[in-house]
Order: sequence, then structure tokens, then C-alpha cells
Amino acid sequence: MSRGGDGERGPWPAPLGSVPALPSWADEDTPVFVISVAAQIAGMHAQTLRSYDRIGLVSPGRASGGGRRYSVRDIALLREVQRLSQEDGVNLAGIKRIIELEREVGVLSDRLAEVTEELARWRAAAEQAGAQRSDRRNDRLPARRTQSVVVWQPGPRSRGD
Repeated sequence: MSRGGDGERGPWPAPLGSVPALPSWADEDTPVFVISVAAQIAGMHAQTLRSYDRIGLVSPGRASGGGRRYSVRDIALLREVQRLSQEDGVNLAGIKRIIELEREVGVLSDRLAEVTEELARWRAAAEQAGAQRSDRRNDRLPARRTQSVVVWQPGPRSRGD
């Protein structure tokens, strides 16, 4: 599943071939479709879209006047909600939880990628530092290592102490 840049809008891919062409300045996350057009594309009634917005399943963008504007990704999410509900029999609360978990997985996947890259940089730096240290060790005289034990015995004390 492809995800948007910030992972906030959901992981579902845009529906292919069934959405009117977007303007050149818009991408799949740009809210451009009014509710009636989005409902028609998603194969739902506009009131259903309003209900989904009210309960937080699909939250479209808003125009300056307050009207809902749906993106291609929102429409894909609407279709996924419909599929989960009708084909898999998942209730709306379950669908909401699935969407939340998918978003969380997306955020965690992004964070894992960041940490993996950071770890690779730290390892490379450690290897480089280790190589420099081993070069310096070769410049030193070898140390003589022994397993001998030396027993220390105190000498006699003088009375003046």
C-alpha cells in the first residue's frame, strides 16, 4: 500500500481510472472534489459522507466557506470503508480503529526508517573511528602482558611515624 508524504491522510492508494483528471497543481492529497462529486465517485450518498465525517472516519479538507472538499486519497478511503463494511462485515467502530492502526503503522514505519538510517550513520562513524584507533595502536610499542602475581609485603614500621 502506498502512503502519502506525511502519513496523516491514510495508507490507501488512489483509485485508478475512476476519478476525473486532477489539475496540474494538485496531487492525491489535495482536496478538490465537492461532496456531491466525491459521493458519486465513491458510489455513496452525500449524507453517508457527512456521517463518516461527523464520526471521524473520513475527514475531508474544508474550503474557505466551510464546505467539504475531498481528495483522491479521501475517496479511496471512502471506498475502503465501504468494502470493509459491506464485504467483511466490520462495524463503523471497527473500521475507525483499523484506520487509526493503519495510520499508526505508517508513522511507526516512517520512524523505523529514520532510526535505521541514523543507526547506519552511527555504525559508519564508529567503524571509521575504530579504524583510526587501530592505526594509532600500530604506532605504539607492544606491551608485554604477563600472568604473574606479585605479593606485596609491608616492611617494618619505624617508631617515629
